[in-house]
Amino acid sequence: MAHLEVADIFRQFGPSYLEAFGEGMPPSHRRAIEDIVACRTGAMGGHVFQCGGCGKTFYACHGCRNRSCPACHTGQTRQWLEARSAEILPCAYYHVVITLPRELRAAFRSNQSDCYSLFMKAASAAVLALCADKRHMGAVPAVLSVLHTWTAAMNYHPHVHLLVSGGGIGLQGDSWREARHPFLLPVRALSRLVRGKFMALLKKTRPDIEATIAVEAWKRDWVAWCKPWGKGETAVLEYLARYVHRIAITNGRILAMDGGTVTFRYKDRKAAQMRVCTVSGHEFMRRFLQHVLPKSFHKARYCGLWHSSRRAPRQSLRVTMLLEQARKTPAPQSPLPAPLNHALGQGGGTPNPPCPHCGSHDTAWVATLHKGHDANPTRASP
Repeated sequence: MAHLEVADIFRQFGPSYLEAFGEGMPPSHRRAIEDIVACRTGAMGGHVFQCGGCGKTFYACHGCRNRSCPACHTGQTRQWLEARSAEILPCAYYHVVITLPRELRAAFRSNQSDCYSLFMKAASAAVLALCADKRHMGAVPAVLSVLHTWTAAMNYHPHVHLLVSGGGIGLQGDSWREARHPFLLPVRALSRLVRGKFMALLKKTRPDIEATIAVEAWKRDWVAWCKPWGKGETAVLEYLARYVHRIAITNGRILAMDGGTVTFRYKDRKAAQMRVCTVSGHEFMRRFLQHVLPKSFHKARYCGLWHSSRRAPRQSLRVTMLLEQARKTPAPQSPLPAPLNHALGQGGGTPNPPCPHCGSHDTAWVATLHKGHDANPTRASP
């Protein structure tokens, strides 16, 4: 079957999966199934277009906008990039990853909202604390943290990605300070600090969860990793586009589906090669749904100079740094990478979708398709 999507898998295996596991399913999982199945169909409404080349009509239906839907992130990514472009500090950045130990995963799976929030809070607080140390930076950097919960094979693996500026405002608020070392922070110290801060937060806010965790689990080192990511606006926009709206699997990785199984490809990072995995339809849905976050949970969070309370000093600092860069290098700003140019779109409006029958871009809007309409299966690509 060509052009398989997660929605096709949910339509085939969803009814039996709900019958088997629906009673104990969180509301967010049920909502994700409903939204993804209805995404870009007549149930969501949309528009009718006619092709000037072949004369046929087709439908361009609205997306569901569920954050777990693999077909609804192009527009969201574009909006994010446009909003963030005015906040980027023109400096070097570092990519930090902190991974949860295996011994704590069961507690996280059963208490997702609280544990995820405390994990992200502990990770950001640890980074800010080490950056405040004069041995490393002695300043407050800009930090964006993003929660991911999966491996490439969609197994459960909570970890936090952090984008950290390589400089910040001095603790006295009077100067810009650069990181003292090319590695930004000592990862061993970061690992222990995150573990300590998370344990303290958990004991304070959810002692009932802390009491269920074996003492040996707190002796395990947390994996922390850090490397330079790039410098300037291009690097940050690339990071945002790559991580903020990513989900457990994209439609392009799904290879096949039959009456009982689903086959998809994933990258084995240790072996540095692509592999193919075949699982039952229910197992595919279980793996996918375990990464659907609780309702209203914020998977991307700002702190340090990117916190909303520091908007005024951040904007003033950004203007000063841009002016200083322009004085030193008056060359025009480099263009965005091709993928980001494509994501941001060209021109002021959204072009009509191409014809799915002949590929022509000579298409014209005909009518509005109201929600619940039994649309023809022929529709525009997402």
